Amino acid sequence: MSETPKLLLRKDGPIGWIIFNQPAKRNAVSQEMWQLMPEYVADLASDDAIRVVILRGAEERAFVAGADISQFKDRRRNAADEAEYSAIAARGQESLTHLAKPLLAMIHGYCIGGGVGIAITCDMRLASDDARFGIPAARLGLGYHYNGMEKLMKLIGPAYTKELFFTARTDFSAQDALRMGLVNQVLPKAELETFTRNYALTMAQNAPLTLLSAKANVDQLLRQPEQRDLAMLDEMIAQCFNSQDYQEGVKAFAEKRRPQFQGR
Repeated sequence: MSETPKLLLRKDGPIGWIIFNQPAKRNAVSQEMWQLMPEYVADLASDDAIRVVILRGAEERAFVAGADISQFKDRRRNAADEAEYSAIAARGQESLTHLAKPLLAMIHGYCIGGGVGIAITCDMRLASDDARFGIPAARLGLGYHYNGMEKLMKLIGPAYTKELFFTARTDFSAQDALRMGLVNQVLPKAELETFTRNYALTMAQNAPLTLLSAKANVDQLLRQPEQRDLAMLDEMIAQCFNSQDYQEGVKAFAEKRRPQFQGR
């Protein structure tokens, strides 16, 4: 285990955990968290034993309740300060976006503002039935960058995106989020952690190269046709068929047993 006071990195078998650890502030994201994020993501990306990564908030009151507003006065005083802060945050967000392995968000309690932005970088979002969502940017007078807006709009559509921003409500329920398509599943609070861990373990038992290829395919298909790297996708598919895992999968199927994949 490696950790700092505000961001934790843990490894549990094939699962890597990144934990936002500021429960007194409902796990609001600080600049220090963003600075550490690329390092933690790179660690998990390079560890072949890690097959799936999960983001969560410490304790159960919140996933992430937005940015740490206590830092706004000193670090986001004006447009110049905001540009510096945003560059640091963008590097953290990009590290999550570019992680090739499956990335899940386990959402307890509040998922507000920047918390929604973090959640939508994940491939899947699993929420407890007490989760609450919202983007209160209009109450603070701040602007959202277009890349985050685009990602949200592709996920839930323009009408729901406008509803989140125009109302600035922070009380959208887990069922509201499920209806919008913001989360994949809603679980009873007491069951969420066990369910999420078991779900990740199910994924971790599958062929890693196939998972990487599937994620890359979806990500590329979300781009405009002229921006898609089809040669890269063809190469990833070829790697699957040329892999030892493919031979193991076919053999295990014939022998009616669970395959033991190695990611090569």
